[in-house]
Amino acid sequence: MSQYTKQDIIEKAHEIATMIAQTEEVEFFKRAEAQINANQKIREKIASLKSLQKQAVNFQHLEKEKALKLTEAKIAKVEEEIDAFPIVQEFKQSQGEVNNLLQLVAHAISNKVTNEIIESTDGDLLQGVTGSALKKNQPSQES
Repeated sequence: MSQYTKQDIIEKAHEIATMIAQTEEVEFFKRAEAQINANQKIREKIASLKSLQKQAVNFQHLEKEKALKLTEAKIAKVEEEIDAFPIVQEFKQSQGEVNNLLQLVAHAISNKVTNEIIESTDGDLLQGVTGSALKKNQPSQES
């Protein structure tokens, strides 16, 4: 069995990242983001949201509870207005799909590493136990 270096693994990770960046999910995400950035109304609402969020942080820092609550209500209203745009909904959905794809890859890698460890130590895949754990739980032959 050959040994891989961290650099080998990083290079493979870059290959996988390039593959992911060229998926339909990521392409849709990029198109949706571009449409959002090109939409003047959405940009104005996002700028308003950022300004309100800064105000909220300041009110929180200054412990101005009433002003903070009013600002938080305004933030919620602007967020609803932004979410009302169909392209924003599509963007959020595509963002979720890209995140799901990334999680799928992470889980696949994690599961494969675990299985490789179990198999290479003559463990039991069904139990999810390494060989050394199996040996530890067997009665000793030393009496």
